[in-house]
Amino acid sequence: MFYDQRTTVPDAPSDLREEYEADLEAAVEDVGLEAAAAETDVDEERLEALLAGDSPELTLEEAARIQSLAEGEPDPVTIETMATEHLLLGMSTAVLDVEAVESELNGDLEAKEIQQKIERRAPMTLEEFARIQWVIVDRSP
Repeated sequence: MFYDQRTTVPDAPSDLREEYEADLEAAVEDVGLEAAAAETDVDEERLEALLAGDSPELTLEEAARIQSLAEGEPDPVTIETMATEHLLLGMSTAVLDVEAVESELNGDLEAKEIQQKIERRAPMTLEEFARIQWVIVDRSP
């Protein structure tokens, strides 16, 4: 689950995102497309794309709502909170600041944006989350 504390990551951030999308796909499959759309307020087109193995743009908040559909999962707010707190914890473990993360992301996000996203003061996509998380875990001892 994307909200778990990671100690290892696959070879590329895209592989990490695919792993998370597989979890989300399973959650949608378990409850059905229409129920998932109704319960998460994520439009059916993007949920269908997820079921088809595509990578629709999802916010971290939307991903948390989808993940919460799976049996035994926490509520969406808890999932999103845990995910971002684990990013902060990972940064401390790896002794990284947002500038170091920025440099690893090749300028796609500025340090200030990264900080705002991790602190949930700005929306974060699942893609951004996976890329930031990958950098943090990859740089951890």
